[in-house]
Amino acid sequence: MSPPHLDGDERALLLDAFDSNWIAPLGPHVDAFEEEFCAYTGAPNSLALSSGTAGLHLALLLSGVEAGDKVFCSTLTFAATVNAIKYCNAEPVFIDSETASWNLDSQLLAEELQRCAANNTLPRALILVHVFGQSADLDPIVDLCKRYNVSLIEDAAESLGATYKGKHTGTVGDFGVYSFNGNKIMTTSGGGMLVSSNKASIDRGRFLATQAREPFAHYQHECVGYNYRLSNLLAAVGRGQLAKMPDKVAHHRKIFEIYRRQLSQHKGITFMPEADFGVSNRWLSVINIDAEALGESPTDVRLRLEESNIEARPVWKPMHMQPVFKDCKVVGGKVAENIFTTGLCLPSGSGLSPADQQRVIDAIANK
Repeated sequence: MSPPHLDGDERALLLDAFDSNWIAPLGPHVDAFEEEFCAYTGAPNSLALSSGTAGLHLALLLSGVEAGDKVFCSTLTFAATVNAIKYCNAEPVFIDSETASWNLDSQLLAEELQRCAANNTLPRALILVHVFGQSADLDPIVDLCKRYNVSLIEDAAESLGATYKGKHTGTVGDFGVYSFNGNKIMTTSGGGMLVSSNKASIDRGRFLATQAREPFAHYQHECVGYNYRLSNLLAAVGRGQLAKMPDKVAHHRKIFEIYRRQLSQHKGITFMPEADFGVSNRWLSVINIDAEALGESPTDVRLRLEESNIEARPVWKPMHMQPVFKDCKVVGGKVAENIFTTGLCLPSGSGLSPADQQRVIDAIANK
């Protein structure tokens, strides 16, 4: 649905890294990638990592999350978000979505934080996911986290290039985490970035991500570390991708608008909304299907597209519905469940040609 899209600049930078023999997870392209990422997003400090999941894990550790702590989390997300919480042996608590952006419901969050404060069971952190490339409504969530002294971690894995009131997602909370997995709006094949306004936290994260080696001539370790740094080769690819981010966002938004213009005329098909407080990167174009009005369920449409060799997928199955997390607490849940029941993600990659997109539209329309 969103395959990697490279145009040649990445190859030149990759060969430069290869020819320089900087193959290890450090080097001039890693340094330059971090600097250029800060320049693009406005983040003061950044740390290039092997995955977005590594970034989430480090953000939790840097937030002081320990075994047994509660961590609130958006329920409408990919499993990696919650897996990082479990790496810390912490306890996830899932918060439902609201309808304006499909992101975490700040009113439900406020009510649950108030209950926890009364019982002295406040969470250590909140992982807020900007789902399918659209920002959550950050202002009330930031205020709540400050009021209750909860670390705010923005999972911006899907939302690089999206903004909230002019600010890049991932740069508003205590920490922001991005993914450069192969299906994201830009890719390094595998990789991620951790950002924060707190330089000391990023420095500590850099230390932990390089096996927590102490500054001695011999190898000395005084705490457990991780092998989480991004390679110089993949950072070179990332630099080539990052330079084209404005064009990528514009093209993804154009793809969405073409889908919306042509498919909205069909009764029973609506689209993921865009809240007025931000600009989505439209990483994936997502439709809702009213099975009764359309005469087909989302599954019917998906299987019919598959017969034409067109990939479409359901939206994320909420985490509180996943068997592995069935014993975790959920606050609300019906909104996310409904989005899962009715949602379908369409081919949306920046390399999607007009002809291929028209083929998708025709295949949906001509049942």
